Amino acid sequence: MTRLFKFTLSLLPWIPAFFCWVTTVDEVRVLEGGSITVPCRYDPQYANHVKYWCWGSMREFCSSLARTDETHPTNPTEDKVSIFDDPAQAVFTVTMNNLKEGESGWYMCGVELGNGWKPDDVAFTKVKVIHGMSVMNSVVSGEEGGTVAVECLYSERYRGSEKKWCRSGGWSSCLSTGSEGSYEDASVAISDDRTRAFTVTLKKLQMRDAGWYLCSAGQQQVPVQVQVTPRSSTTESVTSPPTPGHSAVYVPPPKPITKESWNSHRQMLESVAVCSALMFLVGLAILARKLWILHKEYSVLRQVKEIEVRFPDNPGNVSDLQNAPIVFHNKETKNTHLY
Repeated sequence: MTRLFKFTLSLLPWIPAFFCWVTTVDEVRVLEGGSITVPCRYDPQYANHVKYWCWGSMREFCSSLARTDETHPTNPTEDKVSIFDDPAQAVFTVTMNNLKEGESGWYMCGVELGNGWKPDDVAFTKVKVIHGMSVMNSVVSGEEGGTVAVECLYSERYRGSEKKWCRSGGWSSCLSTGSEGSYEDASVAISDDRTRAFTVTLKKLQMRDAGWYLCSAGQQQVPVQVQVTPRSSTTESVTSPPTPGHSAVYVPPPKPITKESWNSHRQMLESVAVCSALMFLVGLAILARKLWILHKEYSVLRQVKEIEVRFPDNPGNVSDLQNAPIVFHNKETKNTHLY
């Protein structure tokens, strides 16, 4: 009994884990020099508890980086690490800026329970700080004659590198920012903010501009597909005065096929298909019944022919019941006997 009591006491610190919880994302990737914001959700009953963010893979040896009970003002856009709690939404968010590759590792969202008998409720996430390039959208689309922008992101170590915009497959087509960090002509403009991104703007798009391109910084490259859609043609109707004695008849343009109209037509087609299938099955059943009746009649006629062959001396026609002997049909053996 004593052992059972001690075992029960040892489980008490873990009971909150079954009824309360803290959750966050499994992994976050960010380019070196960039920023991340990590949401940590918690049980509503933790609304008044202290929340914290620390660096480490074990709660006992986790280095605290930010706490909600700290009194100094925070600025998420400038501070290295900042934390903000929103009890109404039962979530606190952590923002980290200007991350270095060496800051990759395990981090922990924690809710302080403030009791030695109960361990804090925590959740772990892995932060990976990488160097290289990426794009906001790997596929961009614009209308013929219009403008489209591509935002190319790069890590901290490529801030001083020359940025290029190249058509895939042809390095001779590369446009470079040069030492000024910008480039512009009649159809392309490139602007580098010298911190983490450069923007390529394609102007006066033509159909031949569609294809694959490369954002380049140093030796890093990332592909981007540019799609160009044809210019939407709007036909303006010219109203001319009607000829005397003739009335002008307005013919509305055909309505485009929309998703709603297609759904209504599809329902109609499905109903027609179901009715056709039922009619086919009914016709097939009628045909099968007629074939079965013909088969039975043929069996009777065949038996009569056999009787005529077996009794050729019969003066009358076997099929004539007035002149034929009595015929008994054996239901079990399906044989015909004459007596």
